[in-house]
Amino acid sequence: MAHVFLRNKPAHSLKLWNKYRISNIPSLIFLDATTGKVVCRNGLLVIRDDPEGLEFPWGPKPFREVIAGPLLRNNGQSLESSSLEGSHVGVYFSAHWCPPCRSLTRVLVESYRKIKEAGQNFEIIFVSADRSEESFKQYFSEMPWLAVPYTDEARRSRLNRLYGIQGIPTLIMLDPQGEVITRQGRVEVLNDEDCREFPWHPKPVLELSDSNAAQLNEGPCLVLFVDSEDDGESEAAKQLIQPIAEKIIAKYKAKEEEAPLLFFVAGEDDMTDSLRDYTNLPEAAPLLTILDMSARAKYVMDVEEITPAIVEAFVNDFLAEKLKPEPI
Repeated sequence: MAHVFLRNKPAHSLKLWNKYRISNIPSLIFLDATTGKVVCRNGLLVIRDDPEGLEFPWGPKPFREVIAGPLLRNNGQSLESSSLEGSHVGVYFSAHWCPPCRSLTRVLVESYRKIKEAGQNFEIIFVSADRSEESFKQYFSEMPWLAVPYTDEARRSRLNRLYGIQGIPTLIMLDPQGEVITRQGRVEVLNDEDCREFPWHPKPVLELSDSNAAQLNEGPCLVLFVDSEDDGESEAAKQLIQPIAEKIIAKYKAKEEEAPLLFFVAGEDDMTDSLRDYTNLPEAAPLLTILDMSARAKYVMDVEEITPAIVEAFVNDFLAEKLKPEPI
């Protein structure tokens, strides 16, 4: 067992921040020293919950094991977690005191109803971060789904540890086997209010929008800027990048690691303008970039034509650390 403790951001540790997608400090991550794989992302919760190390080595447990026990409806009805069998599940980390949580809950209530009315086997489990049982009950009264009892602090904490929750609201989507489909359920729900793409399997390339822009802070991102809001041009840009993105994602998935890059296409809109201004990018389009917000670094390729070969070489050079960064 090895550990990574991140408290500040000296230059030599930026690679670790990006590798483990750290957004809050302090963070304590436990690794398997033999393989380098993450054993537990929320080490601080482990130390709090298991100070004597009785559960060492704190490896991830199956969702069915962690969730085992009674779940509540807001009418007081209690169901066993075994009732989730065969269903897609959204694990919803939220709290009444958090304004973005309350906004997402309003949208999520409608999405939940649409999915259930369409006959899908789907359930949501609310894992509260409220500061009192009274606040929990008030907030839960607005929700048509299930919740872990507020009094079961140990189970709520184990779920936080299992998914390495660093902020709320967070919606983790699981398949019927309890495996993670996406950690970005919040973004997916906001981008797909008609729920046509449920259960929201992740796309290799995203179109930059207000709802997913926060993902730019999660690690290095390849962003291809195009010069039109025309859907056809954006779609062509996505199709150009997608094979490279899929290859990178598959390579790291085979190693049971997260891909080291996220992939975006950005058209002409206010969000793109704000990103260009913040990162001091030229107005040229097409413009191929890799933006690393944590390191406050950018890598820019300004060429007249973007081809798959150019994108792949750019990505490979970045991953091989052959590119020279410019400051953001």
